[in-house]
Amino acid sequence: MLLSELEFGSYLTYSPRGKSDLAKRSKNIMIYLKSEGNFGNPPKFMSQLVAERIKESIDKMPFNHFFSPNVSLVPIPKSSLMQPNTLWVSEKIAKALSKQAFGDFYPCLKRIKPLQKAAYSNPPNRPKAIDHYNSIECQPLVHRPKEIVLIDDIITRGSTLLGCASRLKEIFSDVPIRAFAVIRTMSDPNDFTNIEDPCIGTITLSNNDTFRKP
Repeated sequence: MLLSELEFGSYLTYSPRGKSDLAKRSKNIMIYLKSEGNFGNPPKFMSQLVAERIKESIDKMPFNHFFSPNVSLVPIPKSSLMQPNTLWVSEKIAKALSKQAFGDFYPCLKRIKPLQKAAYSNPPNRPKAIDHYNSIECQPLVHRPKEIVLIDDIITRGSTLLGCASRLKEIFSDVPIRAFAVIRTMSDPNDFTNIEDPCIGTITLSNNDTFRKP
């Protein structure tokens, strides 16, 4: 049931292994995003700041065709089951993008089985796309989407996004689906050149593993 390919866009990059001052700054920005911290001058919540920065330069962004009033912005569920008053960063980002007229907020995905966070797992034990697909359900809302953009905070290999997109494609077989993550990780420090580095690329499935390019 899994899609073999998914187009994605991202805005910033983060170097988890880099030792330079720039790499350390990228890590700090990642932490601010994950915690919905205040950043900038004047301080703003990271989701709001990111959405506003993208809006300012949307015509120059390679992913500008992802967003329009016809798009439904679907936040990626947390790996754990949702608890009341829990911070859901993807939801914050999707709402912030919606306020910039990038699409309608459309929270139709729900985690029904908890998974171990990829960040806390060794690479061979990280949840795969099929694990995300099997632990997610789609809850029908009032209107049928015309286009879908999945929204996440960070993309590493893309397993979560591909699994969620596959679940949505099962329900909305004729609806175009893309994905957007604010930050993409750059595992090799030599590939990390700048924090602000917008791109579009692909997530592909091969032998049950996902691969992201770039």
